[in-house]
Amino acid sequence: MARTASNMIELGTKAPDFKLMDTITDHLISLDEIKGERGTVIMFLCNHCPFVKHVNEEIVHIANEYRQLGFGFAGIMSNDVKQYPEDHPDKMKEHAAKHQYSFPYLYDGTQEIAKAYDAACTPDFYLFDDELKLIYRGQLDNSRPGNGIHPNGRDLREAMDAVLNNRKVSEDQKPSIGCNIKWKG
Repeated sequence: MARTASNMIELGTKAPDFKLMDTITDHLISLDEIKGERGTVIMFLCNHCPFVKHVNEEIVHIANEYRQLGFGFAGIMSNDVKQYPEDHPDKMKEHAAKHQYSFPYLYDGTQEIAKAYDAACTPDFYLFDDELKLIYRGQLDNSRPGNGIHPNGRDLREAMDAVLNNRKVSEDQKPSIGCNIKWKG
């Protein structure tokens, strides 16, 4: 299993805009529609990656909990579906239903959005403030498949809790580790 670290783009970076197909509803959804009153979490995910499979349940818990507190969430899948047909939009819809995703699961077929976010792996997490400026990027928590640590979302939760408590998000952030994004050609 490949272990690719996320690119730690500069804090304060403005969220790249997008309009992508939500595989759950079959509607185009923009960043503006996802944006939360308190902040916005963009997650690069896919169906087949063991690192994503390991944290899927915790991602759903976090989204269900923090959406009620004013955060917007979206998952984006950017893998080349010709090489990885298990990540095809039809399979994304099934995957989202199976795992009860309460957030849009967007298909980035051109891979332009992954490149705009400088996403490198799945899962890869980005938290933007209420002005869509980057305040957290990196791992969900210290859990990885096979390391014996149960997913708890600690790192992402601490960043969102800081926002809720009007505290500065710690700049001590660890990159996510996961499967590399499957780039075309």
